[in-house]
Amino acid sequence: MKLLFTDLDGTLLNDEKEITPLTRQALEEWHAAGNRLILCSGRPLPSMLEVKRSLLPDYPEMYLIGFNGGLIYDCETERILHRSSLSPAQASQVLKTAAECGIHCHTYGDECILTPADTIHLTFYRKTIHMPYHIVPGLADALLDGSLASLPGTGVCAVEGPCKCLAIEAVSPTRLEALRQKLSALPFSRELQLLYSNRYLLEIFPASSGKGSAVRTLCRLLDTDPADAVAAGDQANDLSMLEAAGTSIAMKNGAKEVREAADLVTAFDNNQDGLGRILMELSQRS
Repeated sequence: MKLLFTDLDGTLLNDEKEITPLTRQALEEWHAAGNRLILCSGRPLPSMLEVKRSLLPDYPEMYLIGFNGGLIYDCETERILHRSSLSPAQASQVLKTAAECGIHCHTYGDECILTPADTIHLTFYRKTIHMPYHIVPGLADALLDGSLASLPGTGVCAVEGPCKCLAIEAVSPTRLEALRQKLSALPFSRELQLLYSNRYLLEIFPASSGKGSAVRTLCRLLDTDPADAVAAGDQANDLSMLEAAGTSIAMKNGAKEVREAADLVTAFDNNQDGLGRILMELSQRS
């Protein structure tokens, strides 16, 4: 049995956020051969469940890895197997630093987005991530004083802290780099990972998290050798996942650093069934 850990946006999904027929056929053949599918994304769990329910059948033994490895979810038992989070103090300082830079930054409860303001950047994000949101003007302080617990949908985040924060710049994405550098200078910066999931989104999550860590954790839980894992992605937040798996696939449309790090690069991009075609090739070889 092999495990396929695949990123969603830019990898499994085309630019219209769809799984096209040929790629769907490749996934069905992958499962028919006794292999398993694990979706891995920076997206929060509710968004990943939306993708699964609307675009995929109920494959057996399917798992979701959300928040860049911060959460592992068993679809069959509907149970969270693993969770890692920023501390409330870390998330609070990240939000304050982003505000100082004039950059939109929000975080997440279990079922909702928590944002200090309703901005054009949030509107841009919610075109893809269809989640409810709470506007909390003093969000950085609310993470510390416990008041988030009174809001519906915040769940574990209100006590343990959120799995990640997300900085968004929909108009001038190059501005995100100044924020990344400022976050890198924080006293606890070694406890953070600061990675782009695309040019508009800067992901901030625990150093102990990451997609690669989640690959190793799930393989351990399933008593499977990571050497039998196949990982596919396109952006910097996918690199650790590609490094953890026995076989790594970068998308033709992926970032240069990702293509250079992978064992294989697809001949076609995510709009031309790049992942589906290479999965079919791998199935024929085995």
